[in-house]
Amino acid sequence: MANGLIIAAPSSGSGKTLITMGLLGALKNRGVKVASAKTGPDYIDASFHALTTKRPASNLDPWAMSEQQLRARATTAADGADLLLIEGVMGLFDGAVSGKGSTADLAAALDLPIILVVDVGSMAQSIAAVVHGFSTLRQDIKVAGAILNRVASARHEQMLKSALEPLDISYLGALGRDDELTIPSRHLGLTLPQDFDAANAVAMTSVERIEKNIDLSVLQSIAMPIRYTSTPKRLAPLGQHVAVARDAAFAFIYPHFLSDWQGMGAQISFFSPLRDEAPALDADAIFLPGGYPELHAEHISNASTFAKGMHLATDAGKLIYGECGGYMVLGQSLTNKQGETQNMLGLLPHSSNINKPRRQLGYRQLSHQSPLPWPKKLRGHEFHYSSQSGEIDNCLFEATDAQGTPVAPMGCVLGSIMGSYAHIIDQAAE
Repeated sequence: MANGLIIAAPSSGSGKTLITMGLLGALKNRGVKVASAKTGPDYIDASFHALTTKRPASNLDPWAMSEQQLRARATTAADGADLLLIEGVMGLFDGAVSGKGSTADLAAALDLPIILVVDVGSMAQSIAAVVHGFSTLRQDIKVAGAILNRVASARHEQMLKSALEPLDISYLGALGRDDELTIPSRHLGLTLPQDFDAANAVAMTSVERIEKNIDLSVLQSIAMPIRYTSTPKRLAPLGQHVAVARDAAFAFIYPHFLSDWQGMGAQISFFSPLRDEAPALDADAIFLPGGYPELHAEHISNASTFAKGMHLATDAGKLIYGECGGYMVLGQSLTNKQGETQNMLGLLPHSSNINKPRRQLGYRQLSHQSPLPWPKKLRGHEFHYSSQSGEIDNCLFEATDAQGTPVAPMGCVLGSIMGSYAHIIDQAAE
């Protein structure tokens, strides 16, 4: 039976991803079989975990998933591991506008203890008030330990450690300010590891710093058993053989989708539009996930083999589904922030524009009447800087935000071709 532990923080930017990545690698070096997960809908942070675990990280979303589904997903994520380490999202109590979906909600649902990562770069004895407040605000969670980040000196650490001594919190250690532990950001969050030349070096440095400064034995002693037994509900595969685009332009797909589909007997094959590959001829469904097509628009526009394969699949009536970046590629054209326009596949009537970007972000409650082989009510999220133009007669989803307030219908469906800016996470809870 695996144990579990949640890494949270008072706010975004505290260093959760770097510290989680380092903890995973350091524990693995000690012979611990580790698995990881990310709280919420984030694709990018989870991809950094794999740099040190060498296995995909799961997503556990306490807004989109029911408590039973969270427990089932956690059980699956921990399969074959000694320890499941779950990275939180934003600050410990931050969630959707509706107030739900926080890391604290996940900790309560899974009954797992929390290690609080605190950025103390501009703090001294006030650390005690911060940690005390976060550990006592909710009685249904347990903040069991603290890791201090961006400590200025040994004297600074001693001041912080002394301030924490009266609290019922295990002190696990501190990391100093370190220019070698930096992950650059871009418009959708952290830069993906495959687009960041120093990613592996940063990962190895994080492991070294954790091994030197953090008490891993105490951390392991804090973890609690994962005692759940339920089986997750799974969204059906798009077809019996699903061809999935996968490269730097199409990187955003939840691992649980692929494992669920394979577990239900579907064959999964991959192809790279950036290498001008076409989907498998014998595939009966094609999935274009989200990603960064705007960074590769000219390359995609010139990928003639990819385009020919997609048009052949269209002529054969195969189900073609695109999410966010994949939806952009299904459209007529894509205009980047420099104002340069490239032709896309032309399978749906819209065009995408990021020359005047405005961020669209939030959870979505979705309903549909389409060829998608999924329940008619779904939960997902929207996060993009592009907008669409062009007349669309048949939208894919009716949508509301996390509070149930209607938002504009999303996407387009044209026969067996469909897509939208929404990233689907799960079916709606019954």
